[in-house]
Amino acid sequence: MTFLIRLVLAAAALWATVYFVPGISHTGPLYHLLIVAIVFGLVNALIRPLLVALTCPLIVLTLGLFALVLNALMLWLTSALSGALGIGFHVSGFIPAFIGGLVFGIVSAILNIFVSDDD
Repeated sequence: MTFLIRLVLAAAALWATVYFVPGISHTGPLYHLLIVAIVFGLVNALIRPLLVALTCPLIVLTLGLFALVLNALMLWLTSALSGALGIGFHVSGFIPAFIGGLVFGIVSAILNIFVSDDD
């Protein structure tokens, strides 16, 4: 049940990102954001650890700020995969992806405060 709640919260954070960040758009029904949240979760679970391992020296050198660039790349990759799947989620460039990664992270952190970690 916690997984479904976190999925809905991720979809809500994506909706906030689409709403507040120019250059990030979503066309189609609202439930497609749940599919985008699943794609984003899979990208973060499968690809992000590899990129963190490869760019670890750069992350350490920039005192963790390069992790923000990785967040932007994960959002941009989610956009590309969503376009291939015909979901209708689009990020128009790196700057909107960077700002969107920040907005998604902040909104997601605020929303996840209200969900317990108990299973």
